[in-house]
Order: sequence, then structure tokens, then C-alpha cells
Amino acid sequence: MAVKIKTLSGYIHEYQKSIVNPEDFWRQQAEDFYWRKKCDCVLDWNFKEPRIEWFKGGKLNITENIFERQIYTRKDQAAIIWEPNSPDEDSVTLSYSELFNKVKQFSNVLLQNGVEKGDRVAIYMPMIPELAIAMLACARIGAIHSIVFAGFSSNALADRIIDAQAKIVITSDGAYRGAKKIVIKSIVDAAVEKCDSVKTVIVKRRTGEDVNMVDGRDLWWDDLCQGVSLDNEAETMDAEDPLFILYTSGSTDKPKGVVHTTGGYMVFSSYTFRNVFQYNQGDVYFCSADIGWITGHSYIVYGPLLSGATSLMFEGIPTWPDAGRYWDIVEKHKVNQFYTAPTAIRALMAEGNEFVEKKEMPSLKVLGTVGEPINEEAWHWYHDHVGKGRCPIVDTWWQTETGGILISPLAGIIPTKPSYATLPLPGIKPVIVDAEGKELKGNGVEGNLCIKFPWPGMTRTLYGDHKRFYETYFSTFKGLYFTGDGVKRDEDGYYRILGRVDDVINVSGHRMGTAEVENAINEHPLVVESAVVGYPHDIKGQGIYAFAVCNDLDDSADEEGIIKSIKIGVNNIIGPIARPDKILIVSGLPKTRSGKIMRRILRKIASGDYDNFGDTSTLLDPDIVEEIIDKSKL
Repeated sequence: MAVKIKTLSGYIHEYQKSIVNPEDFWRQQAEDFYWRKKCDCVLDWNFKEPRIEWFKGGKLNITENIFERQIYTRKDQAAIIWEPNSPDEDSVTLSYSELFNKVKQFSNVLLQNGVEKGDRVAIYMPMIPELAIAMLACARIGAIHSIVFAGFSSNALADRIIDAQAKIVITSDGAYRGAKKIVIKSIVDAAVEKCDSVKTVIVKRRTGEDVNMVDGRDLWWDDLCQGVSLDNEAETMDAEDPLFILYTSGSTDKPKGVVHTTGGYMVFSSYTFRNVFQYNQGDVYFCSADIGWITGHSYIVYGPLLSGATSLMFEGIPTWPDAGRYWDIVEKHKVNQFYTAPTAIRALMAEGNEFVEKKEMPSLKVLGTVGEPINEEAWHWYHDHVGKGRCPIVDTWWQTETGGILISPLAGIIPTKPSYATLPLPGIKPVIVDAEGKELKGNGVEGNLCIKFPWPGMTRTLYGDHKRFYETYFSTFKGLYFTGDGVKRDEDGYYRILGRVDDVINVSGHRMGTAEVENAINEHPLVVESAVVGYPHDIKGQGIYAFAVCNDLDDSADEEGIIKSIKIGVNNIIGPIARPDKILIVSGLPKTRSGKIMRRILRKIASGDYDNFGDTSTLLDPDIVEEIIDKSKL
């Protein structure tokens, strides 16, 4: 393995070296991997087009670097430990050799079903081992996987399949989630009806539910694998060939297909995993995320497996059968590093201390958080009750678009501070700029977080829409990648993420575009228009607050019934994750004379702050603000 940072002075040295000559720094990290052909050029880039190419001309396959590169030293080591939803069901451990055989076999299944290099494969599955097997099989044959979180509605799934023009969908009959048994296959059926590109649907049995299987299209996973060869040679890929597409919400209604490529993502996900979590060989690492999100891609599958780690994946939820489920898993599998979302921590805090106090968890060495800034109260509870005061917390900041962690403590090396992501990783050059794009130097400043130099794991484009890629990330501040986040750099030089500055809400660590939710609300036959904002939520971090203007309502209107039906509609169009927490039916929205909704007023009302709305001189109807305030207090 490449050199791992082990001391604070080592971090300072590595960071300075990486900033002086980032290309040479990342070239050194790349030397740890097997390349069928070394690159001709480490980096070719500009942020004007934008164009970012790392390890240009290099040839490789990412799965060769997981398996062939490590198989002789790790063949009997656990690669994935799968913990099922129910504690009454046995866990499954797949060694590196066992996982390798399953990936090769399913690679051949995909090839036999007409999947070729460059084809897109949509995956809509629960957290079962076959999800990881499917994505790795795609990578092995050069197909581009597009994993969709199996909580999205059929409409949301169809949108993503259509945008990627996926040729095949891989799914399951159903899923277990806590006490619930969830239908999966019927959601896929409804989505695929709208998708002309899909020729085949492969279904893995999980719950044993009777499902509709369409002749000539639907095939059972286990039947397809029967008797299929375990011999498979990995496809040669260019370093800049796409590895996967992952859709994320933006400030418009259409999800963005974030594209990550092979070589740079491989180097970056592995480097950040080993250093942030200070993983040592023999450790058991547990990330509680779903593989349907970027955290699962980078820090359940690719980063850990490229580093020769043992990665635990969990099918269930933290509060079932009780709020001690995570801690039972930690004790059962002797977990050393645990990585979860502040939302989960706050939910477990709300259940009380009894479920964690009796758990000693002596194996734990590192705790991590991801998805949103962690508030101080949750940080201290996590540190004191879960970590027993002895485990450093790595509060990691990154995005779907960054591919991996950009700002974070290195566990046990960089001193932590509650609610601060602390310092950038080597190779990362953050800058803070004001509204005009002027860099704010020194400490004790606050502004917009940008990155001024590329890093290997960054997204290269939005699938099929490079113009939108430029407009979203590079047009606001010329020559910089704009993260969309506000940030503060304190007197110690530590970074504290302040949240989104655009029309995106961070709900339980997952970004939801306000326009996407508004469009779903506006589908309701009684809704004329709507405006959605985020507001502080004790568990989720941010909740979704919707203001809806409805047609022809009189005093006898059943507003509670209308609100319920709006929520059901959003649930059906996008999925439960986008369902508004609060909906206020109003007669109008605060707009400027040019027709623009003044969302800052709505944000303040949603958060219960009714003072100092700033300059409201451009409001078309100032009285509407008082009306909304009065109704929100009821």
C-alpha cells in the first residue's frame, strides 16, 4: 500500500507537498495500483470548458485492482460482511475469492444478455450482497452502472432510466426494512413501462413474494447464474472512461446525472478511505449508508475493497427491532470504524441512552459522520456515549460530485472540534469567496466554498448535458468549482460548513432540489403554484416546508385532507424522502413586481423567525407576508 499519513507533522508535510506539486503527488498515489498501461499525462485540465482529465492515456480495470492485484494475499480474508435486516437471520461473509468468483460469474451473465462496454445498466436493489456484485460486474465488463436508491418512486426511477438510456435493469422481488416488507419489482414494472431502452430485467429473490414476470423480458438472477463459468477477463478501460452515473437533485426539477470516471475515482476513493479512517489491515469497517447514494459507492464498495479492507454492509434500519441495532452489530462483528449520518445519530439520541449505555464496544477506534454538518449536541452524544470518550470523530465534508471526502479530520491525527470539518485533505485547494467572487484570505472569514484546482475523484460532466455541468459548477465564479455551500474558516483555519446557498435542501443528508418537489406538488389538481424551502428539523437536520396556493377554496374546505393528498402525490411522484414535513395552504406567495418569489422571507417564516425580513420594497403585495405569518402561527 502507498504511504499512509500517521502523524500531524506527516499531514502538514503531505499537504504542503501536494499543494506545491499536486500532479506529482497524485502520480505517486497512482503508482500503488495495477495499470495495463501507465498514463501519458497525469493531468490535463481547464475550468473554462470545463475539461478535467486525470491519468490521461492510462489503461486499467478497477476490478482488477480489487481482485487480481490482491487475491493471492487476501483470498481468504473477508471482503464483505453482510448483516441482514433481522437479527434472527444469519449474516453472510464473502471472502475476496468468493466475491471475485461471484463478480466474474455475473459479469458473464451480463455479457450473455447482450450488455457491452459503454452500455448503461440501471440497478434498483435493497442492501443485499448482489447489489455490490452487480455494480462490480458492470465495472468489470466496462458497462456503466447507474444505481437508483430503492426508495424512489416508479416515476423517479423511470426518469433516471430514460436519461441514461439503460439497456437492462437489475432488481429484486422485494425488500425488508425494519418490520416492513417492501415491494420492489412492481415499482420497476411501472417504471419500465415508460422506458423503451430496457430490453431485460434481472430479478434477485429476496423476500419470496409472488411477482409478475414478463415473458421475454424478466429473468431470475439465480436461474441465469446456474452453470455459468467463473472465468472472466476484465475489460480494458481508459482512465477517463465512465465508471458510473449517479443522479442527484439540483436547483431545477430534472435530476443531474453525475458522471465519475475510472482511473481518478479509483485512486481518490482508496486514498481518502485509508487516510481519513486510518484503516489498518485486519480492521472491520462499517458504513451504514445505502449503496444507492455516493457514500455507499465510495465508502462501502470501491474505497474499502481497493484498500483490501473488510467492509460491512447492513440491510436494515438503526431503530429496529430496537434502537440498539447498530451497537449490536458493532459488538457482534467487532467493528473498528463506524461511519453514519447525523440524522441517524439524532434519531438514536431521541430514543434515550439506555440502548447504548450497556454496550461497551471495545473494538471501536474511529467514528465518522457524513451527509450534513453534525450539530454540537449530537457530536457530544456520539463522542461520549457511542465512542465512550476515546474515539475520534471524523466529520467529513464532500458531495456526490466530488467522488470522495475533501475536508475532514484524519482520525486521531488532526485535532477535532465539534461541528467543524476541520482541514482539507492533501491535494485539495479550497478557497472562500464573497458574492462577487473575490477570494477572502486569512482566517475568521465566511463566504462561498469553492475549489480552485482539480482532484482525481471529481465529476467530469453531467450525463448528456455538459452545458448544464458548466452552468451548475463553473459559471458562478470564474475559474473555480463552486460547491453550492456556504462556509466559515475560523481563527484556527478550521472549516465549518454552513449549508446550501442555492435552492437545494439537505434532508437527512440527501439533497433535494426545491424545484423537483414543487413540480410534484403542482401536479395536484387543486394546487395553482407552490414554493418549497428548508427549515430546521430536530432529526433530519433540514425538513421540507411547502407553501401551496390552491384554487377556489372557501371556509368549508378540508385543508387537512388536501394536505394529506398533496403529500401522497409527492410520495408517488418522487418517493417518501421528498414528502414535505409541513404544508401551509396560503392565498398567495410573496413575490417581487417582476414575479420572483422571495424565498428568503419564506425561509424565515418556516423557521419561526418573524423579524427583519430585510428589504421588502420590491414586494408586489406586502400584505401577503402578514397573512402567511398569521396562518403559520396557528
